[in-house]
Amino acid sequence: MRLIVITFLWLALGVSPLAVLPAQTVAPGGARVLAPAPADAPANAEPAEKGLPEKAGTVFKIGPFPVTNSMLVTWIVAVGVIVFAQYSTRKMKAVPDGAQNFWEWLVESLRDFLEEIIGPELIKKTFWFFATIFIFIFFTNWFGLLPGVGTIGRGHATANGFEVTAPWLRGGNADLNMTFAMAAIFTVLWLIWALQSDGVVGFFMHIFGPKGDSQGFLKYLMIVVFFLVGFVELLSIAFRPISLSFRLYGNVFAGENLLDAMSRAIQHPAWAREVFSALLPVPFYFLELLVGLVQAIVFMLLTAVFTGVICAHDEEQAKAHD
Repeated sequence: MRLIVITFLWLALGVSPLAVLPAQTVAPGGARVLAPAPADAPANAEPAEKGLPEKAGTVFKIGPFPVTNSMLVTWIVAVGVIVFAQYSTRKMKAVPDGAQNFWEWLVESLRDFLEEIIGPELIKKTFWFFATIFIFIFFTNWFGLLPGVGTIGRGHATANGFEVTAPWLRGGNADLNMTFAMAAIFTVLWLIWALQSDGVVGFFMHIFGPKGDSQGFLKYLMIVVFFLVGFVELLSIAFRPISLSFRLYGNVFAGENLLDAMSRAIQHPAWAREVFSALLPVPFYFLELLVGLVQAIVFMLLTAVFTGVICAHDEEQAKAHD
């Protein structure tokens, strides 16, 4: 439990923006502006960009450190989950109920599910990370669908109504910095677990060593083939952080743009814009709820499978011992 809480703080506070866009984001049309417009903004200015921009906007700075709207969301989610976990486990009961019952069900379900994939020995060492990454991604994805995320902030009036040009909140995983940070943290942990399991020699033998039993000339041929295949495997390992981060970011970013497009689909007349900007996105919200869950499962599964493949030596030893 303590490792899960520490990992939440690590993910939320250890992520700095790699690329920050000045506050020029555009949220779905028709949103109410809760903060005054900039003094130099023309009254009838049109937004320069439609849809969700690729970069998160800076909300404020702590010294030279910029805090973006996506970072604020990750901090809110991390603090919320940590507080809920502490509240659920403050008075443990033999027969759980309420919040304790939900939290135990969630953690035990994840453990049983992962144990079937990576085995009982490896789960003891890695479960804290996989459980944290699933819970964090899942709740971050769903938090990004709450009303007000992307629609509350500074802005100005346009011919089509109010436009939020600097939202205070934005989906945490709609920022590539966040998804790449999680993928990079996993890559470092994956390397540590692999070296602990196989050692340096065993790690390189797993990548470059021949597999299977062969005799004679075929044996030497397989040595050459698997040695060359090892370089392809190294390339695959190097691209894992990129594929993991872009898969999650792309799905969440595309979903938010889809909701934004549906809210803008009808602009005239004014009454139709007000009605359909709220009604048209509703079916797609249910789709994004499913996408948020699926992407959390996919990220957790891929990282667990990558770890299980390289650390299979631990499970083989455990079976041999049994």
